[in-house]
Amino acid sequence: MPQLTTDVRSAIRFFAFFVGNGTLGIADVFKDFEGDYRDSLLGYGSDLERLFAIFTNVLDVREDGTVTNEHAAGQRAAQWWRARLDPTYVVEPPFEDWECELV
Repeated sequence: MPQLTTDVRSAIRFFAFFVGNGTLGIADVFKDFEGDYRDSLLGYGSDLERLFAIFTNVLDVREDGTVTNEHAAGQRAAQWWRARLDPTYVVEPPFEDWECELV
């Protein structure tokens, strides 16, 4: 079985880094959010699983293993987490089922 390419592994590693150090606020998703989301994320095991599922479901990888949308995948994951923490936050566009699927 082939390994994930360096590009894919790098995208996942950077996403994990941003989640872990509290800088998941890609673009403006968390710009006006008060507090540190990390405590909440670690309190809900399945939420962390879903966050990574969304990132990897949205991540687009070409046949040669090149990642084409690392920022967009992180953005969608950040939108899901912001909506989970703040019921007034509106995700645009709304999530499609495949984006949030746990496989």
